[in-house]
Amino acid sequence: MGENRMADAEHAAQHGRLSAVVTETDGIRVVALAGEIDHHTADTLREALDAAGEPRPRVVADMGQVTFMDSSGINVLITAHGALGEAGGWLRLAAPTGTVKRTLNIVGVDAFIDCRESLSHALDD
Repeated sequence: MGENRMADAEHAAQHGRLSAVVTETDGIRVVALAGEIDHHTADTLREALDAAGEPRPRVVADMGQVTFMDSSGINVLITAHGALGEAGGWLRLAAPTGTVKRTLNIVGVDAFIDCRESLSHALDD
């Protein structure tokens, strides 16, 4: 894994209880999330995961600091996974913990969206 560097398009978004910081590492868009993902904050997640216009977009959502996620977040992840796959890219989830990991497992999202135990594992090919 190469050195982590901030992309020119780096930005941070915050809406209520969710922050999203977007960086780039070795051509992979890394979205560091912190807080709660629900119907009030789903648009922040959607915008952070949007890699439209990028050829073969690869996105890692670092979920290690996400404390809660409801069906709104699940829907955003499923939609992003589909859109990135159609563009020849992929979405990986890194370090989901606690109730978020359990939610992903119960709903079955972890069966088709690649979930890795850490950010470094998610960045490995």
